[in-house]
Amino acid sequence: MTYKRVLLMLAGSALAILWLGAFTDVDLWLARTMYSQAARGFPLRHAWLTETFSHVYLKNLLVMLASCVLIPAAFDCWRPRASSTPAFRQRLRVVALSAILVPLAISLLKQASRSHCPWDLAEFGGAESYIRLLQAALPGAPAGHCMPAGHAASGLWLISLAGLCLPRRPRTAAAVFVVALAFGFWLGWMQQLRGAHFLTHTLWSMWLACAIVALIQALSSLEGVLLRKPATEVGERAL
Repeated sequence: MTYKRVLLMLAGSALAILWLGAFTDVDLWLARTMYSQAARGFPLRHAWLTETFSHVYLKNLLVMLASCVLIPAAFDCWRPRASSTPAFRQRLRVVALSAILVPLAISLLKQASRSHCPWDLAEFGGAESYIRLLQAALPGAPAGHCMPAGHAASGLWLISLAGLCLPRRPRTAAAVFVVALAFGFWLGWMQQLRGAHFLTHTLWSMWLACAIVALIQALSSLEGVLLRKPATEVGERAL
């Protein structure tokens, strides 16, 4: 897949998510289906599956998995292994950078966000007002710091693993990408069931992860081309 096609897909999906959040009520509609008027709260907010397993155990496991990538990548930068090919070394660094930058970027954007979580809204037992993405916040209203979805980001960097299968196994790479993206969506869905996020919060995290990994891959490929260029020019001159 060419980078031009990737850019077109990213642009189209960004417009679609923007339209969902700014001009539809899908976020509120889904949150209402998960909210219980009788219990005056989200029934699965403190459930073991959503709060303990997904938000604690699974998150810690993903942090450990990221460490299993970061440590070899850092060691390879310090002391490159003779058995590692330049192509594999490049792919490993893309995965390592993705494991750092995807959660970091989403966390920083979340801290700058004015959007509130569902459980903070007056309609769902909180005290704040619902604010759409392009809507101005009410004067004096506190920032919600809830968008994009941070928990989903802990697993969305896994989409970068698809690059390890390229270019020899494109179908396997596509399968890895889809499974990793679906896994990140599931993490976000667990938080939606708790009332911690809206659907578009998760979708924006998925979009950002794809954009960040694509950018890292593009820059890594460009670096590889620039590093190989002098050797190519030398060979051409020798001919």
